[in-house]
Amino acid sequence: MSKREEVKLPKWTQRQERTRRHFYEAFVELIKKHGFQALTVKDIVERAGYNRSTFYVHFQDKFELAENLLEQMLNGLEVAVGEPYLYGEKVYTTKLKAPSFNIIHYIYKHRLFFELLNVEDTIPGLHTRMPLTITKIYQEQFKFETINQQPVNMDMFKHYTSYGFYGLMMQWIASGYEKSEDALIKDIIELTKTHIYAFEFIGNPLEKEE
Repeated sequence: MSKREEVKLPKWTQRQERTRRHFYEAFVELIKKHGFQALTVKDIVERAGYNRSTFYVHFQDKFELAENLLEQMLNGLEVAVGEPYLYGEKVYTTKLKAPSFNIIHYIYKHRLFFELLNVEDTIPGLHTRMPLTITKIYQEQFKFETINQQPVNMDMFKHYTSYGFYGLMMQWIASGYEKSEDALIKDIIELTKTHIYAFEFIGNPLEKEE
């Protein structure tokens, strides 16, 4: 089943997911205040309004909670990128519109989580896996054509452009989202036109596994 499809979960699953979401929200809030290393399970359950027994039904410890949340958010990022496109669709950068950059909408929608990128003592692996995930998206989901079909090492090109995009996202988050989504996307579209002529969406491997 595609991750793009809405699934109506059984009530007990919805209840469990709601409980996990409360733990995630409390966890994120506490990291921003105190950092990851200082947090205890006691802190998390008190903030979330549950008891320790309920916590251990869902997670072994704070490290498993952190890993589950990180994986969920980064997998969601990968899926969100491809949502505006059809498999095999070719897009010319001169025709790019705001919906083409669903990744920015996803980051803003989940901004409370992505603001953890500004925290030094944050979820383990976030600072390394976020840029690696963006590079993975560039490598696995798109084929690029350079301006005037200029020959380049495409692997290096994708690393270069993906880390540039990551830098722009970090700057946007650090600014407190000073620019609106639309204003940021407009700027990125103009930047994209300077080095990419067109790209083809070749699919999201996460969805192919469904």
